[in-house]
Amino acid sequence: MSDPAFEFAPVGLALLEHRVIKRCNLQFAETFGGSPAELCELPIAALYPSAEDYQRIGEILQLPEAQSGVYNDERIMRRTSGALFWCRVRGRSTSISQPFLTGVWSFADLSEERPVVSLTPREREVAILTCRGLSAKEIGLKLDLSYRTVETHRARLLDKFGARKLPELVAKLSGMPL
Repeated sequence: MSDPAFEFAPVGLALLEHRVIKRCNLQFAETFGGSPAELCELPIAALYPSAEDYQRIGEILQLPEAQSGVYNDERIMRRTSGALFWCRVRGRSTSISQPFLTGVWSFADLSEERPVVSLTPREREVAILTCRGLSAKEIGLKLDLSYRTVETHRARLLDKFGARKLPELVAKLSGMPL
């Protein structure tokens, strides 16, 4: 069954069932590497940077605030070559009560606007919470760290992203123009 609107859409599209790719278009295959046939039946977990990231997104999709059946975020994904890249992900489940049953997902490559910077898992957690507006003390409480340790992680993030101050770091982390 060929649908030109699906196959030639300018954004990567994938139909997932139980988090396994059942069908994808040409742009999805180009973005992640391979052909649509090669990616068919691939667990989407293979395209996440880590098992922890895959697990975390799965948990988010089951939270009450995600129960609308619609989800979107920007995250780091992994190409079949192993290269990491930023990706805008949007999806809609066909079942609100079973979010992993069947869903249609779009994947837009953001690597030209947002290069990947290698972060430790703890730096990633601190970066995410910093972008949510939490103070060093609030992050420390949430992650069971001293606020001084959080400040050390933030200093490393400032250095890695070439930012001088926290607002500039947040802008770079969120992909906003400076």
